[in-house]
Amino acid sequence: MHLLVRWLLAPLARLLYRPIVQGGENVPRRGPVIIASNHRAAVDTAVIALTAGRPVSFLGKAEYFTGRGPKGRALASFLSALGYVPVDRANAKAGLAALAAAREVLDGGGAFAIYPEGTRSLDGRLHRGHTGVATLALDTGAVVVPAALVGTERVQPVGTRFPRIRRVSVRYGAPLDFSRYDGLAGSSMIRRAVTDEIMDAIAVLSQQEYVDRYHQRPAA
Repeated sequence: MHLLVRWLLAPLARLLYRPIVQGGENVPRRGPVIIASNHRAAVDTAVIALTAGRPVSFLGKAEYFTGRGPKGRALASFLSALGYVPVDRANAKAGLAALAAAREVLDGGGAFAIYPEGTRSLDGRLHRGHTGVATLALDTGAVVVPAALVGTERVQPVGTRFPRIRRVSVRYGAPLDFSRYDGLAGSSMIRRAVTDEIMDAIAVLSQQEYVDRYHQRPAA
């Protein structure tokens, strides 16, 4: 499945959508890196995976990996090939489990993508970031590459089931190094300052209006 995604599906998607990539050289090709992006549509994950220039891991619902029969096994294999890491989000300690899964990827020298807003923006604005991204950066020493996805909301607007053929842009900013805060990961003020710096960088890249409050998750 990994070979199918890499050699067939990925090139086909690039041909169809022809993503415009700016600043791709800002994503380190080796070593731990966190890609912190705005979140406009369900296809955002695929766009980052196709344009980052290296394998990238993402969090995925654990139930996607536990389906039975050929269909369930095929879905689990496909998601694994895309870089998804299963996390039980229904668990009361889902947040800790998500951080642990991401930390494992980064400790292994991998790339991990995260949406600090926590959910898709339904109003087109960039909302306050949750501090999990700062916790990961401070705990692992990974650099953070801010990223902005532009136009993905036109590929799969809220409520649509299948993606449309629309051209999108991805902008990767200069890596942010927070080693100056070594040993201060336990400070909530430091975590907030780091998160706000990351969100400021994303805002500059995306040119979205920034709203200093958390975006509410849509009702299930």
